[in-house]
This record gives sequence, C-alpha cells and structure tokens, in this order.
Amino acid sequence: DLFITHAWQEGIFEFIDKVLASWPSGTKHAYCCMLANPQNLDISHLIQTPSRSPFAKALHCAKHMLAVPNGKGSIYCRLWCVYE
Repeated sequence: DLFITHAWQEGIFEFIDKVLASWPSGTKHAYCCMLANPQNLDISHLIQTPSRSPFAKALHCAKHMLAVPNGKGSIYCRLWCVYE
C-alpha cells in the first residue's frame, strides 16, 4: 500500500513519529528498505539494475509514497531517494 523513502540521517524515533503522523488513511501495509532489505549483507546484485531492484518493484505496487524528511538535511541529496 505504502512505499516509504528516507535518507538514513534521522534517528528511529524521528522516523517513526513522522511516518505515523503522515500515514495515509486506510493504508495497512508499508515497504521500507531498512526493514525489508538485508542491511548487513552485500545487496549489490539486487540493485545492479535499478528498474528491477526491490525498491522499484515495491514502488510499482504501492498506492501511496511517503518521503520522510529529517532534521539534518534534504533526503534528495541521496541518489536512491531521487530515483524513488
């Protein structure tokens, strides 16, 4: 239902507060890379072709997208956030 993009600059409390405050009404499921992709493994093979990456597949299926800002800088300084 919901694709969440963020810049990895926020703390978990800031992230959760902003996601909950902006959660679209009626939305039941969300994709967020930090919870969906293995963060401690090499995922380069998953992102070699951005249009076939887990990010692109999840974004294609989502009805809503939430770009989570943070207090440290623009999320659009990260290439993946721009792509998403």
